[in-house]
Parts: sequence; structure tokens; C-alpha cells
Amino acid sequence: MPGAAERAYELTKELVLSGELPGGHLFSEGEIAERLGVSRTPVREAFLRLQVEGLLNLIPKRGAVVVPVPPGEAEDVLDAREAVEASAVRRLARRPELIDDALTQLRRVLETQRSHAETGDLHAFAEADELFHRTIVAAGGNALLLDFYATLADRQRRMNVHALGPIRAQLPEIVSEHEHLLDIVAEAETGAEAFAPALRAHLDRVHRR
Repeated sequence: MPGAAERAYELTKELVLSGELPGGHLFSEGEIAERLGVSRTPVREAFLRLQVEGLLNLIPKRGAVVVPVPPGEAEDVLDAREAVEASAVRRLARRPELIDDALTQLRRVLETQRSHAETGDLHAFAEADELFHRTIVAAGGNALLLDFYATLADRQRRMNVHALGPIRAQLPEIVSEHEHLLDIVAEAETGAEAFAPALRAHLDRVHRR
């Protein structure tokens, strides 16, 4: 079982990434300590870790403030995603023997995401959304790009929750757009260049409204 500091870290990070603690929100060590039934010392340790990760700003004798997504960061993340995912599909096109396995994994994630859309579980949908796109990157087989993409995961999840909340009723349409991306991957051997513009249109619709 994780120690108290690790549990405090995991809980607080989840609250931030899920949007339950929004950007600019001030909260105390005591609130987290009470939820977990631990002392403030491990919570303070967890807060320090999250400050290093850029998610919290600590205010002496008051607590911590959730750092809002910095201006311009969302666009930087989207540009990086477009470059990495399109590169993965182009590479997959050069290794067509891997396409069937990629499609199997993508369909599995897509079904999970569809079920979350049907139940309206926004947070689970956002997690599945990040996994769908990460699976595309993994399919390309470039370990360096996959490691880089993994560093965007926390930012992506936070962005997804923020972007999807106002368009919750449109979650099934987002699933349909993922189906379209999957169809392009299926034809990657002959039509990989169609992926980049389709991905940009998808990200524009969700994040650049």
C-alpha cells in the first residue's frame, strides 16, 4: 500500500487533473489530510512535489493555489500532438504488417470511450480520449516519440476536461470523429497523408472553438 505522502500526492493530483480543483482555487493541507485521515506532514510533502511539477503554487500559512493552464500552453500541446501523431501514422504506413494490431487496440479503446459517452462520464471519457491518441502514437513504434508524448499526458487530460465540459452533449460526435481517424489508420498504407488534416480538424473542433 502506498505511504501517506504518496496517497496525498495521487489524490491531490487527481483532483487537479480532473478539474475538481480548478485553476486559481485555494485550498489547504488540512482539507487533503482530513480526506485521507493523515497528518499534514505527508500532505505538505505531496504539495511540494506538485509545486515542482507546476500544478500548485504554495502560499505560506494559507495553503496552495492550483496553477491555471498558462496562456499559450494549450496551443503548444496541440501543435506537438499533431506533429507526433501524424508522424506515427506515416511510420505505421511504412510498416503495414503492424496495422491490424493497431486497429485492434484502437477499436478496444474506442468502445470504452463510446460507453463513457453513453453514460455521460466526462472524466472517464477524457481519460479514454487521451488513451486513444496515445495508442496511435504507440502504433508507430517510435519509442522516443512515445516517451515524449507520455510527458504531455497530464496536460492533455486537464485540457480535455476543460474543453469537453461545455460540449458534453457532443461526446458521441467526438467518438464518430475518432472512428474517422481510425478508418484513416486502416488505410494508412496508401493514404497516411489524410491523417494530419483530419486530426487538425478534430482538435480544432474540440479545443480551438
